[in-house]
Amino acid sequence: MRYRMTFAVGLAVGYVLGSRAGRERYEQIKRTAQRVADNPRFQEAAGVVGAQASKFAGMARTRVGDTLQQRIPFLHDDHKPDTGTGWPDDGVEGRSAKETGIPY
Repeated sequence: MRYRMTFAVGLAVGYVLGSRAGRERYEQIKRTAQRVADNPRFQEAAGVVGAQASKFAGMARTRVGDTLQQRIPFLHDDHKPDTGTGWPDDGVEGRSAKETGIPY
């Protein structure tokens, strides 16, 4: 609850200060931000950061995928093709009701 109140107070203060600054200040901040975004050095740095983030995300995806495949048996690549039921193939087909324990 404390954090909600702090957020609400911060929002109100930001609104009041923003409205006092007026449209001119907003346009000035917008122009400055646009100049920074158009700067070739900034774009180069953003590209490098984006490439590193993609590399890190790929590594994380691989590690998490490997861990999940070890812990969840039906995620392995050696399972049978998808039957479309949403459940992994449990090999029930071709066995009698007595063998599977299914009453039907």
